Amino acid sequence: MQPQDRKESLKERLYRIIFESDTPTGRRFDILLLYAILLSTLVVMLESVREVREAYGFYLTVIEWVFTIVFTVEYIVRLYSARKTWGYVFSFYGLIDLLSILPEYLSLLAISSQYLMVIRIFRLMRVFRVLKLARFMRESDVLLKSFQASRAKIAVFLFAVLNVAVIMGTIMYIVEGEKTGFTSIPRSIYWAVVTMTTVGYGDIRPDTAMGQFLALILMILGYGIIAVPTGLVGVEVAKNQLQSPQENVFGKDTICNNCGHTAHLKDARYCQNCGASLG
Repeated sequence: MQPQDRKESLKERLYRIIFESDTPTGRRFDILLLYAILLSTLVVMLESVREVREAYGFYLTVIEWVFTIVFTVEYIVRLYSARKTWGYVFSFYGLIDLLSILPEYLSLLAISSQYLMVIRIFRLMRVFRVLKLARFMRESDVLLKSFQASRAKIAVFLFAVLNVAVIMGTIMYIVEGEKTGFTSIPRSIYWAVVTMTTVGYGDIRPDTAMGQFLALILMILGYGIIAVPTGLVGVEVAKNQLQSPQENVFGKDTICNNCGHTAHLKDARYCQNCGASLG
């Protein structure tokens, strides 16, 4: 075997382990990776607790760096074994993998930036692939398509809401004035947005009868503001579910010639039971 052949063989084996979850080895790798992601995220959260940080700060820092080095090596191996390197780099998972290791290195320059490592939690989305929850992925596609189909309507609606917030905020600034907390138009717009979304922090409130009347109208309007985008997306979800028939995520005739295992995913290339090629 030529050196080049050995190199390609190693690259192919790494690809099967890292990128293919329908092989026993790949499945074990992904499960270990999920545990590592959970533990590293837990460590970051614990470090933010002052009592824990003061007592175990050094050990938590060491553990964070160990996880960061492990994930860095994993990222480099993914770059090496990926069939389309740049395709992986700019893919959703590729960007998340990169962003999950950068904060620790940035913490050498900017204090507290390591807490941004909680972005690693996004890597847990691989659980859908590892645990064969493809039906949930299909449903997420329906939801994504629904948002895309209604984005124009939602954009127009949000623009109208912004106009209402600006107009009502300006009116409240004129009606209430600075003595009641409406010290500027931007601050009055902030109050209008808080009121329309029915959050109601209570840090600013109208004192005059006219201001309270306007606030009442804005509160009632807020319930409609919450309901409209929900209805828009809901209609699109219903349309997509009617237009997209329920599909079985498992291949009907995909049978492993080596062990006879069935119920593989339609796009599976290797048997998830024995790892043999499905041909």
